[in-house]
Amino acid sequence: MYVVHIHHKTVDVIFSGRKSFCPQRRMAGLLKKTTGLVGLAVSHNPHERLRILYSKILASLQTMPQDAAYRKYTEQLVSERFHHVKMEPDVEKLEKKINCGQIEEVIFQAECELALSRKMSEWKPWEPLIDEPPPNQWKWPV
Repeated sequence: MYVVHIHHKTVDVIFSGRKSFCPQRRMAGLLKKTTGLVGLAVSHNPHERLRILYSKILASLQTMPQDAAYRKYTEQLVSERFHHVKMEPDVEKLEKKINCGQIEEVIFQAECELALSRKMSEWKPWEPLIDEPPPNQWKWPV
């Protein structure tokens, strides 16, 4: 059992009633142990994971036409988040800048976006329809 006391910029970690001056132990009290979300483990290298995922998403988007709505909006969002990942080394500050939950949730979102971007390249929703839609397709009630 340990207790973390934060005094201005000094961090003291107390293990079993004794203060630890070992830097590794002092930092151990600050490391995230769990996300608190079932099935979502703590990421030990979130910046590297997000760099890889965002690079892959941006590469996948390059296979789409520049005027495709999905490409435009996804590229804008991913580029903004990628910039934050490159510029902000502190995970807590990065989470606040991205503003989409814990960093592990952001990683999960990026993994899903990568899968979707690859599917969108396969589906090509920007291409014209094979057949013209019926004239009353979107009229309700019929």
